[in-house]
Amino acid sequence: MQKRWKILTADRQKVNVLQQSLKIHPVICKILIQRGIETFEQAKDFFRPQLTALHSPWLMKDMDKAVERVTRAVNLKEKILVFGDYDVDGTTAVASMYQFLKKIHSNLDFYIPHRYREGYGISKAGIDFAKANGFSLIISLDCGIKSADLIGYAKELAIDFIVCDHHLPDEILPPAVAILNPKQKDCNYPFKELCGCGVGFKLMCALSEKMQLPENAAFEYLDLLATAIAADIVPVAGENRILAFHGLIKANKNPNYGIRALSKLSGLVKDLHITNLVFMIAPRVNAAGRMDDARKAVQMFVANTEEEALLYAEQLHSDNTDRKEADKSITEEALALIHGKEEWIKRKSTLVFQPHWHKGVVGIVASRLIEHHYRPTIVLTQSGEYAAGSARSVPGFNLYEAIHACREHLLGYGGHFAAAGMTLELEKVDAFREKFEEIVSSTIQPELLIPEIIIDAEISLKDIKQTFYDIICQMEPYGPENLRPVFITRNVINSGYSKIVKEEHIRFSLREDNFIMNGIGFGMAGKFRLLDNQQPIDIVYTIDENEWNETKSLQLKVIDLQSTQP
Repeated sequence: MQKRWKILTADRQKVNVLQQSLKIHPVICKILIQRGIETFEQAKDFFRPQLTALHSPWLMKDMDKAVERVTRAVNLKEKILVFGDYDVDGTTAVASMYQFLKKIHSNLDFYIPHRYREGYGISKAGIDFAKANGFSLIISLDCGIKSADLIGYAKELAIDFIVCDHHLPDEILPPAVAILNPKQKDCNYPFKELCGCGVGFKLMCALSEKMQLPENAAFEYLDLLATAIAADIVPVAGENRILAFHGLIKANKNPNYGIRALSKLSGLVKDLHITNLVFMIAPRVNAAGRMDDARKAVQMFVANTEEEALLYAEQLHSDNTDRKEADKSITEEALALIHGKEEWIKRKSTLVFQPHWHKGVVGIVASRLIEHHYRPTIVLTQSGEYAAGSARSVPGFNLYEAIHACREHLLGYGGHFAAAGMTLELEKVDAFREKFEEIVSSTIQPELLIPEIIIDAEISLKDIKQTFYDIICQMEPYGPENLRPVFITRNVINSGYSKIVKEEHIRFSLREDNFIMNGIGFGMAGKFRLLDNQQPIDIVYTIDENEWNETKSLQLKVIDLQSTQP
C-alpha cells in the first residue's frame, strides 16, 4: 500500500536555544520542541516526571460533594456499589476503587454490566441489583455521564450516584450527587485528558487526604492506572505521562497480582513497557467482556494471592485465544467478500455483513480491514432480530458525522470522530451501505484514503549512537502526543547482505557512505525489489535494540521505503 510521508518541522531558533541549555543532539531538541517542550525546566519535568507535580484533586468540580457523600456512607456503614464499564479502563478503575475502599469499609461490592445482555454503561439491571441488595450509593467509573434517565430512575429508588467519567457530557447532566469529569464546561481542573480510571484515582487521592490515610494509599494502584492509560489511547502527556511513568515502575517492581499473572501467561521475560500493556495485557482483559463476562477481569485484579489471580488470568488468556481465532476467521471472510465484488474494491468506504459473525470482535475486524483497504469501514453482524456492528475511521475523517447523515436507516447509533456503533433492521443493511458510500465519497478528501506516516526528523545513520538511543528511551512512556520518534534517512543503499526472511520480512543491511546499519522490516518482502538493484533508497524507521546471543546492538525497525527521488 502506497503511503504519504509527512516530515514535521520546528522553529530553528527555539531548537538552538534548547540545545544550548540541554547539550544533547539537536535532532532530539527538535523533537522536544515539536512536542511543546521548549525550556530546560519543561525538559526536566518531561524526562523526570514527579508525582509531586500532580494537580490537587480538589480543583475538580464536585470533588467536595463526592468526598462528603463517600465519607458519610463509610461512617453510616451504608452499602456501596462500585460500578464500571467492561473494558480495560472500566475494570481497572473498579478494581482500584474497590480495593481502596475495602481497606476502610466492608459493606461493599462491585458490578460490571454484561456487554450483550445489558450493553454499555449504566444499566437498569445494575440499578435493580443495587436496589434488591440494599445498596444506597453507587460510584460509577468510566461511565454515567450520558445516563441521565437511568440515574434519575436510581434516584427514585433512593439510590445516590457519584459519577466518575471522562467522556464528553451532553447538555443535560444526570441527577447525581456529584459528577467528577474534567470535560464539564464549568470544571476548572487543569488537565482534561484523564481516563476513567484516572478520574477515580483523583477521588481516591481526595479521600486519602480527607480521611488522613497514608500518603501513598491511592498510589498502590498506579500499575492498574498505567494499564488503563495505555489501553484507552488517551494522550501520554501532562498528568497522564506522570501517572504512566510511575505506574510502569510499580508494574515492574511490585505489580498487581493480575498484571503479574497475565505477564507470565504472555511469556514476558523483560521489563513491562507501555507497548506490553497495550498489546499483551489489555487484549486479554478486553477479551473477557468481548467473549464472555468481564467480571472475572476485576476478580483477577482484586485477587488476594498470586495463585488466585492466575486462575482468573488463565480464563482471560483462554478468552483471548478464542477472540484471536474469531478475529482471524472473520477478517478472512470479510476480505473474501470484498475481493469477490469488484465494485466494492473501488469504493471509498467498506461495509460488510454476515449474520453469524461474533459481535464481540466486529470492531477489531473493522480495524483489521482498514490495514488492507484503507477507508472508513463498518462491520455488521446479526444481534437478535437486528443488525448491529462497529465502525472505524481513517485519521482525519469524521466517522460520527457520516453515520449521523445516514440516520434515516438506523434504529440507534453512537460514537465519536474515529469510532462508532449502530443498530438497524436487517432489511435496511443494503440501503445503509449505499447511503454510507454516498456520504463518504462526497465528503472525504482524496489524500485521506492514502495512509500517512508522520516523521519526526531526518538524520544520518552515523547519528545513531548508543547515547542518542538512550535519550530516546528516556522519552518513554510513549503514546498519543508522545509517540516513539520516527526518522528518515535518504540515499542509503543495500550493502549486498539484505535478504528476505521467513518469506514475509526483510533483514536489512544498509550503507550510507562507509557506515553500515542493520535492521528489520516486518511484512515488507514485497518491496525487496527496490533493494535488489543497488539504487539509492530513502527509509523511514524507528530505532530499537536487538539482542542475540546475549549481545545487544542497535537496529532499524523499518516502516517504509521508496526509491530516492533524483
